[in-house]
Amino acid sequence: MSTPVAITGMGLVSPLGTSVQALDLALAGNQCAIAPREVVIDGVERFTVGVAACSEFDERKSRAPSGVTLDRGTAMALSAAFEAAEQAGLFDASRQPAPERLGVFWGTGMGGASSFDQSTEQLYGRKRRLRPTTVLTTMPNAAVAELALAFGARASAVGYACACASSAVAIGEAMRAVRGGWVDVAIAGGHEALLTPGVIASWQAMRVLAPLEAHAAHTCRPFSADRAGFALGEGSGAVIIESVASAERRGVDVRALLAGYGTSCDAVHISNPNSDGQVRAVRAALADAGLAASDIGHVNAHGTGTVAGDAAEAATLAEIFGARGVPVSATKTLHGHIMGGGGAIELLCALRAMDLGQLPASATAPDAALGVDLVHGLAPRAAGGIRHVMSNAFAFGGTNAVLIASRVG
Repeated sequence: MSTPVAITGMGLVSPLGTSVQALDLALAGNQCAIAPREVVIDGVERFTVGVAACSEFDERKSRAPSGVTLDRGTAMALSAAFEAAEQAGLFDASRQPAPERLGVFWGTGMGGASSFDQSTEQLYGRKRRLRPTTVLTTMPNAAVAELALAFGARASAVGYACACASSAVAIGEAMRAVRGGWVDVAIAGGHEALLTPGVIASWQAMRVLAPLEAHAAHTCRPFSADRAGFALGEGSGAVIIESVASAERRGVDVRALLAGYGTSCDAVHISNPNSDGQVRAVRAALADAGLAASDIGHVNAHGTGTVAGDAAEAATLAEIFGARGVPVSATKTLHGHIMGGGGAIELLCALRAMDLGQLPASATAPDAALGVDLVHGLAPRAAGGIRHVMSNAFAFGGTNAVLIASRVG
């Protein structure tokens, strides 16, 4: 068992709102952000899919610490981190950690995808020269660099690219850095902004995007018998983590505890998930937190809504929780699949569910054959007294990351 670390700040930009308060309201109302998006590319037949966009977010209003034009995803990263930092008192001069003890740990699957798509259109479509800052906006660590500049973070500033597990890995590795004494305070999380024509077309070509349903909330149907894929989303989630002693020294509130982290690799297939690898990651997280499976009161599943992915995760849940089961939410049905940013945002959903005693629901019922106690219906499930929650992130490439958070006190 390792020592839990404090979560002192939370922030996000998501299709369900651009603040934690907005997320609370959206989850309480079981709001679904999936809506039609027509994809238009010269020479390619038009098609329409369901996506979950951050419609309230305008990246043009964000200022880059570096002075370059921000990629949409990087702008989201800054916004989420600023909200978390405000909660954690990092803008209060009397509460700031030493710059050499402040680190950035950030995840993204495809980096500056929006800027890259725009650049290829500029170069190959319009035959025009590119901006001199193109590399600076498309590089995978663009958000890491901007965050380090914004906060003057002079300790570790590292990026993680593990597909859909990226931000969960970033948060877990930040926790290890805090425990190891390498940093006092860590800004951790991740982002993704993939709602560009080229990226949507790439996922469409893989045949993993769910057909758009007349009722948007039925488009992504995790663990259902007729599940048919996911809806792409965009957004960013951030947490400020530090030791409990650090939070006490700085005089800031501990909002939750990050108790456990486990990671593994399937090393079986690049895109088909493997339950054995997932089970190893879950067991590692439980051991890290010093908890038994029976201690976990709620799981926010990876739950993509794909046939193979949900079957593998259902097998994992059955292996870990047995006949007792555990209440499971699959919030991608509401906010879409945010890829590299999904692990952070889904951890925040689990944290808010624990704090508010309301478990987010899917609109459609689960496949009984999978044996998952999926929270479903038209409203969240009331569940007071939960002390420990788990959030799963299982990625292409076989990387698995599991985070466990606990209530304070």
